[in-house]
Amino acid sequence: MAIPFFMFATGIENSAPTIDNGRVRMDEMEKCFHYKYWEEDIALTAELGIPFLRYGPQLHRTLLGPDRFDWEFADKVFAKIYELDLVPIVDLCHFAVPDWIGNFQNPDFPALFAHYTREFAIRFPWVQLYTPINEMFICATFSARYGWWNEQLSDDRSYVTALKNLVKANVLAMRAILDIRPDAIFIQSESSEYFHAENPAAIGHAEVLNAQRFLSLDLNYGRRVNSQTYEFLLDNGMTRDEYLFFMNNNLKHHCIMGNDYYITNEHRVSGDNSKRTALEIFGYNEITRQYYDRYRLPVMHTETNFREGPNGDEAVNWLWKQWAGVLRVRNSGVPMVGFTWYSLTDQVDWDCALRWNNGTVNPLGLFDLDRKIRPVGRAYKKLISEWSNVLPAQSVCLAVPLVMPKETDEPFAVRRRRMMAELLRNSHIFTQAAAEEPA
Repeated sequence: MAIPFFMFATGIENSAPTIDNGRVRMDEMEKCFHYKYWEEDIALTAELGIPFLRYGPQLHRTLLGPDRFDWEFADKVFAKIYELDLVPIVDLCHFAVPDWIGNFQNPDFPALFAHYTREFAIRFPWVQLYTPINEMFICATFSARYGWWNEQLSDDRSYVTALKNLVKANVLAMRAILDIRPDAIFIQSESSEYFHAENPAAIGHAEVLNAQRFLSLDLNYGRRVNSQTYEFLLDNGMTRDEYLFFMNNNLKHHCIMGNDYYITNEHRVSGDNSKRTALEIFGYNEITRQYYDRYRLPVMHTETNFREGPNGDEAVNWLWKQWAGVLRVRNSGVPMVGFTWYSLTDQVDWDCALRWNNGTVNPLGLFDLDRKIRPVGRAYKKLISEWSNVLPAQSVCLAVPLVMPKETDEPFAVRRRRMMAELLRNSHIFTQAAAEEPA
């Protein structure tokens, strides 16, 4: 396969949070029958002409204990991905940790996860693209602010603890992967949010929430927060040294800012501080520009979907609306490098945000759970074939420096990794980080 200019992607849904005080694990790979149909799922991705696949082995099935791994399933799937010359964007933690780690309140999680990511990179040296931890903001919010998943807590201190552990794990994982694959590229798949004040009494709280929506990426990219947000962090358990760790470990030059947008990403805030879905007010274009203006990184639309309804064209119409937003962002000068319909197949129980184990099938995929293509699957295949080579504002200067899986050992790729390794060795951030890491 030739190196794609634009990163059209889909993904295999691999959320796996626990609910009911840890007694039930909502493993979407199991619910969507991926363990049974994994080979067909990978083949269907290739048949649609989708060159990039967001994919990751389930952490709770692969990391069995400190320095104990079960790679059997991952070995089979990644061999198939390699055989078809697909480009995986490897998602190593999707809303969950193994039972033996507990939850995101555990301060040992960052180091344990970084070691796991290093072992993965050693085992699969041809993998270049990573999302170490998916949607850190959503994971911390649903686990430790809303009380829905994992630790099922709902207070500010627990939220800050979960957030700092998630982001620290992501930062340490990036460093660990770069130590093995110096030309690795990290795509932070993060929810792009906005909070609208419903009335004047809600303005203050909406402003606070609109500052805090950036927290995971601010810490991950080493961007200083405003004074009110800094006080919020310190008042709820983050130490000054922990904050400085994030400021001094900025690896954003290896990153693409992946942002996710769904119909639920905008919120109405009322005077009593309660929130409800606002549906689409600003839309993908406006909110993405807010995030881009803050971080100034290349952008990839890393998740979207819509429920297929009685007319059969609801998801197709949403696909074209999102694609129009991507083109609008790109035409306005933002380096937009990719787009994703998530996920390949329908999902289960996302209508209740995985809070209850109802077994409800949500018709959100390019294929249904019988692996029959949906109208949006045909529309996405057509979109990719028509737009791959004629995107507006094309520039070779904006192309992501990809190495295709089967070219990993080619001389040009080896030379580039050596060059990147030398740059990392000379990087103050990379060489001094261990000494500055808080205990």
